[in-house]
Amino acid sequence: MDVARLAGVSQKTVSRVFNNEAYVSAEVRGRVLAAAAELGYRRNNAARALASGRTRSIGVVTLGTALYGPTSLLMGVERAVRDTGYALRVVNTVEGDPTGIAGAVDSLLDQGVDGIVISEPIDESGNGDDGDGSEVSVQVDVPVLVCGAPPPFAAPKVLAAGVGADRLARTVTEHLLGLGHPTVHHLAGPQRWYAARDRLAGWRAALAAQDRREPPLVEGDWSAASGYAAGRELACDPDVTAVFAANDDMAIGLIRALTEAGRRVPDDVSVVGFDDIPVAAYVTPPLTTVRQPFDAVAQDGIKRLVHAIENPQADPLTASEPPVDLIVRASTAPPPAGRGTSAHH
Repeated sequence: MDVARLAGVSQKTVSRVFNNEAYVSAEVRGRVLAAAAELGYRRNNAARALASGRTRSIGVVTLGTALYGPTSLLMGVERAVRDTGYALRVVNTVEGDPTGIAGAVDSLLDQGVDGIVISEPIDESGNGDDGDGSEVSVQVDVPVLVCGAPPPFAAPKVLAAGVGADRLARTVTEHLLGLGHPTVHHLAGPQRWYAARDRLAGWRAALAAQDRREPPLVEGDWSAASGYAAGRELACDPDVTAVFAANDDMAIGLIRALTEAGRRVPDDVSVVGFDDIPVAAYVTPPLTTVRQPFDAVAQDGIKRLVHAIENPQADPLTASEPPVDLIVRASTAPPPAGRGTSAHH
């Protein structure tokens, strides 16, 4: 009312300006905004939500971590949401808290969000690979977008946005086999992480498709230190000629350990990573890796989520599949002479 009085217009005109409606001249719009700024007025989103039934906000549940993958995906989601004109509300969970997702979803629903993004990379159910029992007991009445993990609960519409980690893992494993390596060892991520399971599945599928021996698994914790520890172990095995590490940090630690043990990369052992972190191109040797399409996945997922919010009766939009972006650098090469597939068949 004060804004209307100061600007010399009706309350209806003020409402039209704040809701970006048409039929308001540029001069009147400027007067209203100037009056609002002078009075320190901020539009009341809660009141607008009561009138429209929507807050024009999207909530995100994400693990509180500085790891490259989850952080990059969250940044992609933030950019994609901002481009849609929706507000973003983020709630972090803590690793090891099985009730974290339920509490975070409850908090977002209390804030009246129109849709929810679950970017939760860890299975907190404690049930290993089967995932049974991980369903969250929260009544969700808005569309949900789940990134890279099984849908954790029932909702009116549950959309999936996977980064296709199994497909990417299969590609890097096939790259090593294509160079002539008899098999590929795998330095896996922690198996409570869905992404680590996906990469393991892709590696296994690539080996099985070419009838190659599956070496024993070595598991790290995503850190370069765990890659270094695994590298010291693998360096003792003369049969190791190629290793696929489940992320670039572990690959970098692995290369350091192999080099210290006198196993040259790539002359004796080829190494591939996963993610294409910024430093991957500048280590010695520059790391062959695969780039995760975080921005493309986020943009496609948010577009489909907003469509589900704004068109509740319509069929969901079909997900698009981003191309595989294999970055071949100097850390991979054919195996040492006499160690290739021909020598083993």
